[in-house]
Amino acid sequence: MTETARLSAGDAAPEFSLPTDNGDRLTLKDLRGRKVVLYAYPAAMTPGCTTQACDFRDSLASLQAAGYEVVGISPDAPAKLAKFRERDAITFPLVSDEDKSVLTAYGAYGEKKNYGRTMMGVIRSTFVIDENGVIERALYNVKATGHVAKLRRDLGID
Repeated sequence: MTETARLSAGDAAPEFSLPTDNGDRLTLKDLRGRKVVLYAYPAAMTPGCTTQACDFRDSLASLQAAGYEVVGISPDAPAKLAKFRERDAITFPLVSDEDKSVLTAYGAYGEKKNYGRTMMGVIRSTFVIDENGVIERALYNVKATGHVAKLRRDLGID
């Protein structure tokens, strides 16, 4: 099994410039000076990913009040992300990494087990990045349900 290199606290967050659901581009540099919660999810409009996105949406006000911006990243095309945003009233940016290069740089794409089978795919992950672009937390194989509440507790928001 090939192990994708994983990030740890203190690592520089890999830079990115990716298309968003609304046709703009979002770069990590654009978010300098703010703390960022970047979360990687396998596919828009699937049950687990919808639950997770809605949890982030419902927690966005308290995360932003604590100084955090939220960005979701997946290999979905921008048009699919736009449908996802519209269908579920997602209120934070969704970025498209169709070639999976950014997901790979973050250690969020690689071999994973799904229902007992080993396959290549997005490893559901969350990265907390500080105002200077340094990883504060790198959480891999997070659960779709309950993760946002746990993250808020860990960040001292609740």
